[in-house]
Amino acid sequence: MIIFGTKGYLYQLAIITLLCGNCGNPSAHALRKRVVKFTLFFVPLFPVSVKYLTQCTFCGDQQRVTAEQSDHLQAQAAQDPNPQFTPLGQ
Repeated sequence: MIIFGTKGYLYQLAIITLLCGNCGNPSAHALRKRVVKFTLFFVPLFPVSVKYLTQCTFCGDQQRVTAEQSDHLQAQAAQDPNPQFTPLGQ
């Protein structure tokens, strides 16, 4: 008998101050990476899908971002100790 399946992992990459597109409030957004891996006998082997998300801490709305946008947001969070409120997606 072969036991296989998938398992999801959620990594928090950064906390960024953005203007929420849903509620319009300037608030912190969690930048997260969701990875689903194929498992064989409960051992994760390789990623099946990778998604990047931002989640507003005020209203809880999630927006999907691309890998390039995620890299840009991480660089912005790392270099700017005093963040400005920027709209998400710009």
